[in-house]
Amino acid sequence: MSPARRVSGLAVSPIRRMAVGAPEGTISLALGEPGWPLPGAAREALAEVGAAVGALPYGPNGSRPELVDAVAAWHGGSGTRTVEVRPDQVMVTSGSQAALFALFQSHVEVGGTVLVPDPGFVSYLSLAQLCQARAVGYRLADDWSLDAAHVVAALDAHPETSVVVVNHPANPTGGMATAAALATVAEACARRGVVLVSDEVYRELYLDERPAGLHDVYDIDAGVVLGSVSKAWGAPGLRVGWAVGSPDVLAPARVVHNAMTTAAARPSQDAALALLRASAEVLAEAREHVRRRWATAERVAPRLLGVRSGTTTRPVGTGARAGFYLWLPLPDGTPPQDTTGFALRVRDESRVTTVPGDAFGPGGAGWLRVSLGGPLAELEEGLARLAPWWKA
Repeated sequence: MSPARRVSGLAVSPIRRMAVGAPEGTISLALGEPGWPLPGAAREALAEVGAAVGALPYGPNGSRPELVDAVAAWHGGSGTRTVEVRPDQVMVTSGSQAALFALFQSHVEVGGTVLVPDPGFVSYLSLAQLCQARAVGYRLADDWSLDAAHVVAALDAHPETSVVVVNHPANPTGGMATAAALATVAEACARRGVVLVSDEVYRELYLDERPAGLHDVYDIDAGVVLGSVSKAWGAPGLRVGWAVGSPDVLAPARVVHNAMTTAAARPSQDAALALLRASAEVLAEAREHVRRRWATAERVAPRLLGVRSGTTTRPVGTGARAGFYLWLPLPDGTPPQDTTGFALRVRDESRVTTVPGDAFGPGGAGWLRVSLGGPLAELEEGLARLAPWWKA
């Protein structure tokens, strides 16, 4: 297959596509990015770069050693158990998206299979296609949490699997993963020699208990964990992320990342380092920003948080929360096959964009992803426009 054919149909993100043709004055509840101000630690670091006199060199391909050490210290000391993380177990990248790309390109076999959650983050399917591989979705539990039995069954059914991806707290559903489920999946992948990628970029945006992480329950060499300053540290535009895992797994991915982008931008590295060093303050503030957004949803559109569906065991928006996505079932009487059509009608008639759930895989049909992450004033108005589509 030619490179052009591999990328055909991937030019426009199904998330960003919802903005194409939107009426003037449309409010976006589609993009999953923080709408609160860039934390002061990052602003100060960027100001220092701007005020500096002299050259601005590339720096090491592996990024600043201080940033690598900061990621290692954070990752090793922030979980339920303290783990020693060595610099060769950390790969700093241009956002977690670049980490995903490098890992897929270096470990996914042509003609092979990648197991991904269904519904799951849209890039997993695209990245598999770019590797000339097939993305096979595995089912989640009824409450959208990770169901280890479904992953193991998919591994058994697809022995050609190269990589398994788990995502928790999940985009788009907000679903969690228990420590037991993570351990079971890790053991199953290790027995088969399959690379396990645990996408945990939303993990620090919790409101109750901190969600389980893969390296809390299993050895670092058993799987790669992805992190990023884009979500909880409130700095998506810096494009700084990381992967933590076995040096043998990261080594070929480093080659891909170096060829693709050399390294994250030096000013971004400086700002990311400042954010990590100020994590205690920055993350506490971020969780408060998220708490305010859920509180705004409860005040402005309480009916949306109480919507029930026959495919989930609890009301939407109840229980433990992490992240800022409301995973919303379509109104009664709207067929799942009309998911995208319904989202377009909401956009064109009420001037508010959401993301149709089937953009994230067949398992998302009948649902919408509503981002609560944006600026509070826009969120309040967007939810007020959205709520009337559901009967009180």
